[in-house]
Amino acid sequence: MLSLEEVKKLVEIGRRSVLSVLKGEEFGVPEDVKERFFEKRGVFVTLLTFPKKELRGCVGIPYPLYPLWRGVVEASIGAAFRDPRFEPLRPEELSSVLWEISLLTEPVEIKKERISEEVKVGRDGLIVEKGKIRGLLLPQVPLKFGWDLEEFLRHTCMKAGLGPDCWREEGVKIYRFEAEVFEEVEPWGEVRRVR
Repeated sequence: MLSLEEVKKLVEIGRRSVLSVLKGEEFGVPEDVKERFFEKRGVFVTLLTFPKKELRGCVGIPYPLYPLWRGVVEASIGAAFRDPRFEPLRPEELSSVLWEISLLTEPVEIKKERISEEVKVGRDGLIVEKGKIRGLLLPQVPLKFGWDLEEFLRHTCMKAGLGPDCWREEGVKIYRFEAEVFEEVEPWGEVRRVR
């Protein structure tokens, strides 16, 4: 478990990587950051408008493919510039968006007949996978919309671009994961634990 000060450092790295892209400059991650955050973890970065907290971008790496520092850099740049639902972040917006970082546990496949026993809404995020097609929703999403487990499954299927009941189909895999979630209180400010 990371301290708030450590998460604040990760947010700063994410912000500075986006700022570097906006300025057209190279961004070098300090060696002490690379040494501290070397563990491979899945991570999502969500950008929210300030103060309304409306979604402005969300991209992540659900599997532990990269050291945490690199995952935060990649996800921050992705959320700012590569989320297809939004225009790329403009320089003047950087001071009016909040960073939310979700640190993920490794996804675990669950058997369909055990979904109701193994998945807890609010604790778990879901991945629905059919061949090479995947949809993922973070644990905080169903809480925001007041979904029960079945609605959560349906929306995860739709996030993948599949039919809402695809999770019932043969050959579709379902994974669950947990997340520690942190967000900035204000842009470039302190960080608090959300869940």
